[in-house]
Amino acid sequence: MDIKRKRELLDAWKNRRPEMGVISIRCKTTGDLFLGISKDTKADFNSNRFKLSANGHPNKQLQELWNRYGEPNFEFSAAKILEYESTTDDYTDELKLLLERCLMETPQARRIWG
Repeated sequence: MDIKRKRELLDAWKNRRPEMGVISIRCKTTGDLFLGISKDTKADFNSNRFKLSANGHPNKQLQELWNRYGEPNFEFSAAKILEYESTTDDYTDELKLLLERCLMETPQARRIWG
């Protein structure tokens, strides 16, 4: 790959607009639902899958369900998407508010992290 193409790919990656929002991990067997904020939903889905598959997820309850029922019985989705303009602004506060709203709307849901 030539240098020009590498620069194009790097610029495209730097200027990408990852999907941000509240992610959901649901055990289809039990109905248990876990929610968390995400600045890159696809990356966080992959990260959570990896941690669960490696038996190293920080959420012990989620890990126990994963170990008992296995990956085919889990659904990963974006519960709410945050619309945003700037790729350089920090949207953490907006994401936290969105998560709190989702937790109020779905009282049986728990947090993925902490």
